[in-house]
Amino acid sequence: MATTMTAATSPRTKTPPALELRDVRASYGRIEVLHGVSFVVPPGTVFALLGPNGAGKSTVLKVASGRLTPTEGCMHIAGTHLNGAPAQKLVRAGVCSIPEGRGIFPNLTVIENIRMMTYRGGLSAGDVEDQAYARFPKLGQRRTQLAGTMSGGEQQMLAMARALTTDPSLLLLDEISMGLAPLIVAELYELVGQLAAEGISILVVEQFARTALAIADYAAIMVHGRITRVGQPEDVTDEVSAAYLGAGA
Repeated sequence: MATTMTAATSPRTKTPPALELRDVRASYGRIEVLHGVSFVVPPGTVFALLGPNGAGKSTVLKVASGRLTPTEGCMHIAGTHLNGAPAQKLVRAGVCSIPEGRGIFPNLTVIENIRMMTYRGGLSAGDVEDQAYARFPKLGQRRTQLAGTMSGGEQQMLAMARALTTDPSLLLLDEISMGLAPLIVAELYELVGQLAAEGISILVVEQFARTALAIADYAAIMVHGRITRVGQPEDVTDEVSAAYLGAGA
């Protein structure tokens, strides 16, 4: 039986949830992919959305980032109703997304990729570079290298560095471990935990359930476009195994 955490059950009731979905339905054309999805991401927490391929996890991130408008239901960001808001408005509300595939510019150098974020008012090239290199010293060593020629782990670091220059309050991560060596994945997830400790709320979709559950405060299991369970990591472990049929969990 599905369990849904509501704002009333959030451990931080005085602060609105970073993200709340209420009975969200979403479709691609005539094909409905999300069938009444509801869950809450409390502020300053890591929330892992887990499930097999085709469950609808990435579609949830598209809705949360404004790239897909739900056909029914409500979405709230920090207590504000933003159903169907364009991506630009969600960015101004503090939402930042790192899509599967990283979304960097492969034909630009590391410096050029990072400086693309200076379109935000009040940010200088020096500011964004200093911030990026402080978190990811390896990027400082690759300043003039074309992003497309770096390793997968370095490209993911660049994608995260770019995102963090926007000072997001809600970070959406889609399969950040895709194609990366275990040591790099561990390093990236250590950073995810640090970001949550700094107060950034994080919704992460991850193919490797154990990796995400190791740093998650809460998790939801998704199967066939529906949330089947929500809880703390220890509450969902058995259902994770069932959802993945023993693979990847």
